Amino acid sequence: MARNKEGLVLLLDVGPTMHNALPEIKKVCSMLIQKKLIYGKFDEVGVVVFGTQETDNELTKEVGGYEHVVVLRNIKVVDGDLVDAFQELPRGNFDGDYLDAIVVGMDMLIKKYQATNKGKKRLCLITNALCPIKDSCEGTREDQVGTIAAQMSAHGMKMESVIVRGRLSGEGDQRIMDENDRLLNIFSEKTSAKAVYVESPTALLGAIKTRNISPVTIFRGDLELGSNMKIKVWVYKKTSEEKFPTLKKYSDKAPSTDRFATHEVKVDYEYKSVEDPNKVVPPEQRIKGYRYGPQVVPISSAEWDAVKFKPEKSVKLLGFTDASNIMRHYYMKDVNIFIPEPGNARAALAVSALARAMKEMNKVAILRCVWRQGQGSVVVGVLTPNISEKDSTPDSFYFNILPFAEDVREFQFPSFSSFPASWQPNEQQQEAADNLVKMLDLAPSAKQEALLPDFTPNPILERFYRHLELKSKHPDAVVPPLDETLKTITEADPDLLSEKKNVIDAFSKSFELKENPRLKKSSKLLLREKPSGSDEELSYKDATNVLAVKPVKVEKIGDSSPVQDFEAMMSHRDSPDWVSKAIQDMKNKINSLIENFYDGDNHGKALECLLALRKGCILEQEPKQFNDFLRHLFNVSQEKKLRNFYESLIPRGLTLISKSEAIDSEVTDDEARNFLVKKELKIE
Repeated sequence: MARNKEGLVLLLDVGPTMHNALPEIKKVCSMLIQKKLIYGKFDEVGVVVFGTQETDNELTKEVGGYEHVVVLRNIKVVDGDLVDAFQELPRGNFDGDYLDAIVVGMDMLIKKYQATNKGKKRLCLITNALCPIKDSCEGTREDQVGTIAAQMSAHGMKMESVIVRGRLSGEGDQRIMDENDRLLNIFSEKTSAKAVYVESPTALLGAIKTRNISPVTIFRGDLELGSNMKIKVWVYKKTSEEKFPTLKKYSDKAPSTDRFATHEVKVDYEYKSVEDPNKVVPPEQRIKGYRYGPQVVPISSAEWDAVKFKPEKSVKLLGFTDASNIMRHYYMKDVNIFIPEPGNARAALAVSALARAMKEMNKVAILRCVWRQGQGSVVVGVLTPNISEKDSTPDSFYFNILPFAEDVREFQFPSFSSFPASWQPNEQQQEAADNLVKMLDLAPSAKQEALLPDFTPNPILERFYRHLELKSKHPDAVVPPLDETLKTITEADPDLLSEKKNVIDAFSKSFELKENPRLKKSSKLLLREKPSGSDEELSYKDATNVLAVKPVKVEKIGDSSPVQDFEAMMSHRDSPDWVSKAIQDMKNKINSLIENFYDGDNHGKALECLLALRKGCILEQEPKQFNDFLRHLFNVSQEKKLRNFYESLIPRGLTLISKSEAIDSEVTDDEARNFLVKKELKIE
């Protein structure tokens, strides 16, 4: 078998007590196969059902017994037919014996793979464990389970047990349920097995590991506590966002008779000169450029490589701090786990001692990490102790990346306590809010918590996989509505909302709720252009339709909205000439407004345009153009004796652009501050 190829046998209880859960079991098994067709198309899967009237398995023929167990499909490579097979699962009418099913599944794996593929052979049992198992001919039931577990370990098998309870399962004898739970727990203690209990369709959908991801270390080396103190550790990813599968371009142009056609599309890019569109620019004549103000600065690959920071591979302790100093919202990206080097007893002891000391003192560690040699980035993160509750599992650390100053976004909000008493909730309002929160509690007492991360699949991915499987068989199929099970992840429980309607109503009545319709800004401008009551008055719908028209590229500064036109022209990046043109057009517009400065409407508009020009010249690193123009305006206003013009500049701080605002400026801060004062004295 290939290195990552998995051999899986599904053991499905289809007895009478499982009939209510079978529709959900069909979904989760179909989802498992759909994911394997994408991520593990060479994996092999077999299916065993138990609790049927019929009996069909090799062990019954060879040694007898193992009744009401049927091999629905022998172990073979996954295909689309298996998805269809799950839609026709039989409904049994006998109580199933899950131990018989486990032995039949083990026998299939042993005969298929012999002693090969250790660690890649897996059993997945789905049952409610409500029915008693048969007594063993030799020894107790515990002895029987111990023998089976020993054989599992010897052949390198793993097992997952998904026990369906709650509303998915019928009522059962508590004594039998407790005994079965205890027997399944023996598997977890003596071999590589785990048992998961689910009470809802959503939890069942997320309980089965549908994608087999082999753990890969991102770092193996020393955790350096000091120059003479190092601990050997391995670092794995604990959580990582599941992405959509890579969608590739395929072509149907290959002949249908070509069995070796890959149908893949190869994309080639050509770069052509602006001056001569027919001339192709070869790679050696191309260079990357980075925009810096109005110019583009070219940087060659050799220069960029020299600029890159090239730290050595290492994980170093910077120090410790109180856990309360690291806020939860500081955590960035994925979570990693630090474990002691496997088989290294001294490393395990050192990690355990450090973790327990940090836990006792409520401290966390700050690390500087470079995971790989040649990595161009350094991360600083927080190391949190993770004390194991099992003797067989060593203590470890969780690692979260912390932000640098550039990564932090500051949002300042006033405290609720600073608001006046009229803005504070009264006792009735507070009680209504408390009841609403309690009503929507995802972890009510005596019930399994809803939407547990370990059992909640991504509804977007699940919907995508289902639609992909549908399209594979029906290319013209329309997108189906959202599945009811996935709706429970994305929407509140409608039964709960209906049952607790009085709580919601009480909350609504406690607060004055008003609709606050908001029109788009541009829509309001359009509405204001027509006088109220005129025949040409635009309705909101008409304005929205006008907005849907593709915007026209601004090429000159108009009279109605010169500031907006200027900003639009400055934002053009298809040519560096647009910046110069926008600045010159704005200068002309301001000169025109200054000539008619005594017009009341032009007074404010000229100042707004001058402010916009100043801001634009700072952003585009063109301080000289603005400073020269402001001096020119002074001369014009002095000739025309426009004393009011300069008096309106002083309160707005409209002065020369200094070196502290734009590095290319030749004006000092003192010169900028004194400019208006001196000019005012001269005018007087």
